[in-house]
Amino acid sequence: MKGLYSIGLLLCSNIFMTLAWYSHLKLQSATWFSKLSLPLVILFSWGIALFEYCCQVPANRIGFVENGGPFNLWQLKVIQEAVSLTVFTVFMLIFFKNEPLRVNHLIGFGLLVLAVYFLFKR
Repeated sequence: MKGLYSIGLLLCSNIFMTLAWYSHLKLQSATWFSKLSLPLVILFSWGIALFEYCCQVPANRIGFVENGGPFNLWQLKVIQEAVSLTVFTVFMLIFFKNEPLRVNHLIGFGLLVLAVYFLFKR
């Protein structure tokens, strides 16, 4: 069960991370947002990133084998990367429709799935 909690928190974390890192690019077309200076845009992103860390830190603590979780650090990191790319892909397909999903992206994701497989193989 700890593994599912950890992965769920990583999913939430990566949603906030993707919003913090990339939403300002979409929001720059909004009149009110385009008037913000770069330091204010950074603070806006940091505000979102706070919620990322509120999910990321517990995800790693709950999931880490030395805290009673099922994952070692290698596994936690590769899960995080796989979740991150999945969330990023959904974000791109919804908000940045001018950036198509290409075959090379799918091949890269396939290789990432192989990385997950090999890191969990004993």
